[in-house]
Amino acid sequence: MSAHDHAPHDHDTVGTVGHEGHEGHGGHGHAGHSHGVAADADRRWLGIALGLITGFMAVEVVIGVLAHSLALISDAAHMLTDAVSIVLALIAMRLAARPARGGFTYGLKRAEILSAQANGLTLLLLAVWLAYEAVRRLLDPPPVEGGLVLVTALAGIVVNIAAAWCISKANRTSLAVEGAYQHILNDLFAFIGTAVAGLIVLTTGFRQADSIASLVVVVLMVKAGYGLVRESGRILLEAAPAHVDPDTVGDRLVGQPPVTEVHDLHIWTITSGQAALSAHVLVAPEGDCHAVRRDLEALLAKEYGITHTTLQVDHAQDSLLTVGRPGEDRAADTHCADAHGPVHRQGPHDH
Repeated sequence: MSAHDHAPHDHDTVGTVGHEGHEGHGGHGHAGHSHGVAADADRRWLGIALGLITGFMAVEVVIGVLAHSLALISDAAHMLTDAVSIVLALIAMRLAARPARGGFTYGLKRAEILSAQANGLTLLLLAVWLAYEAVRRLLDPPPVEGGLVLVTALAGIVVNIAAAWCISKANRTSLAVEGAYQHILNDLFAFIGTAVAGLIVLTTGFRQADSIASLVVVVLMVKAGYGLVRESGRILLEAAPAHVDPDTVGDRLVGQPPVTEVHDLHIWTITSGQAALSAHVLVAPEGDCHAVRRDLEALLAKEYGITHTTLQVDHAQDSLLTVGRPGEDRAADTHCADAHGPVHRQGPHDH
């Protein structure tokens, strides 16, 4: 039985340092969420896109070698990373669908984040090699078959449009799926650049256009790779979602009467689109801890879209309600001996 199958555990906090923590969802059940991807339908669309990409990639490598075109080879390399990203997304989908058990209390939902990180690093490493080759050929350009490059690039545009359409039918709330989609869009732009380069070589004989197109592909690869590494890195380091400021959230929570203090506030992302929050909340002695917890959960769900919350709600000790001298350290008065992060109280305070 999962944690969500248990009834809520609300404990009376009067006269004790009890806690009222439970997995709150602000009235929203899991049925209303769209975490991850729908396995059957999305696997089918991803599989079709994978077939299109890998089939064309193999043909493109052969043509790129025959045409002496680094632009085509770099496009094929980019398509290889697209194919890898789709394979990793498919694997991650299977792993993420497994129920939470044993030591993996969240299940394997972060498998998609690991796949996104691996995909981003692969893009960056491949971009380094392609940049080196492009610069070398820019200085000493080999003969390039412009017509062959142009025809192949135009075919690549068609294939990428079809693959992008397939992946757009999948659930792109998954970072792995969205990463694959963005990569294919970047690949589409790269093929457009390669087609232009092939046309220039064909009509003017300017062979350096092929290497310049390769450098454009490198820039796109670096941009996509850096974005994936950055976003997946934030999740792996358990940073707050980019659109959520924890200090703002803390001040918003402590502004709700009869809340007097919020500390040990943590906001992180379990997996794509699934944020979680935990905090220790102190309320005035006359306050209703149960009602406060429900109100705060509703506020977090409505204003920040955070529905996975664990709030420990206690009555504040009298010493905490006493106004201290400016700059006086009152950390020792809190319920937590080793509180993490800033303490949010009503009125002006440091973050």
